[in-house]
Amino acid sequence: MKVLVVEDSVIDRHILTKDLKEWGFKVAVATNGARARKILEQKDPPRLVLLDWMLPDVDGIHLCRDLRNRAPNEPYIYVVMVTAKEKKADLVKAMEAGADDYLVKPFDSVELKARLLAGKRIVDLHEQLLLAGEFLRFAATHDPLTGLWNRAEVISFLRRELVRSDREQRPLGVVIADVDHFKNLNDTFGHLAGDSVLKEIAKRLQSGVRVYDGIGRYGGEEFLLVLPGCDLKPAVDRANALRSAVSSRPLMAAAKEVTVTISLGVTVAAPEAEPALEETLQRADRALYQAKEKGRNRVEIVLPPAVASGAELGARGAAKRRKG
Repeated sequence: MKVLVVEDSVIDRHILTKDLKEWGFKVAVATNGARARKILEQKDPPRLVLLDWMLPDVDGIHLCRDLRNRAPNEPYIYVVMVTAKEKKADLVKAMEAGADDYLVKPFDSVELKARLLAGKRIVDLHEQLLLAGEFLRFAATHDPLTGLWNRAEVISFLRRELVRSDREQRPLGVVIADVDHFKNLNDTFGHLAGDSVLKEIAKRLQSGVRVYDGIGRYGGEEFLLVLPGCDLKPAVDRANALRSAVSSRPLMAAAKEVTVTISLGVTVAAPEAEPALEETLQRADRALYQAKEKGRNRVEIVLPPAVASGAELGARGAAKRRKG
């Protein structure tokens, strides 16, 4: 672990640096508050700081307050104030400013080592808590089998994109994909093989979408894809590319290669209308049902009434122009 020594005294700086290196710490050095700030603003700052109170520019109290005003998600930095000030009122002032510990010069090196080891334990514990929090957040928003967003999270993303599509009058494509004959695959090869197939399909779907698209496990063997900025043709093209990505190469099921296909239903958000989540999902679901009814391994479309009538009028106009 790296320790930042903020000390303007050459002698104290030398003693601290020598001891820290002997104890196995990496050491960074700052001779004033401005330099210390720059080091602590780096991407991976030292997590332990030995901070002198009296510095030539910004004193240790102000620097400590700055540290405690950092964003809550920033790494926690443990501060030991090392100073010649020995009054109890000074100790209280340092702690109120955000120092974690207080050591009076001249200090005993064994005591300093003990304080640093205690600080390291606290920093390590904070890291563990952050990792646990990240794990819980991931578990709350992602499907445990495929690693994709879970149903609630992908629907939440769709809701936000529908609002944005309506506000900015930008197109939005929505696709529901379903694995064809998945029950037969489970019955033939077993549920573990079925799980393996779902994971591989999820990987192929995710690799075929853009970084700002949304994709999640919508149901048992269903996936929901949200494609911001895609009107009908790009959405259909993307759906067909994903269909091909799944069916073009065999997947492994119970140590056997099997060819698996998917059916996809496509719709787009209705322009100049209130964003309607349920209606959008119902259209995509109807399109998926049509793909299943027409033989599977295909893409079908169901459009909002306004879009469908506009497309029909456009087709009639094109036909009249061709006759003319």
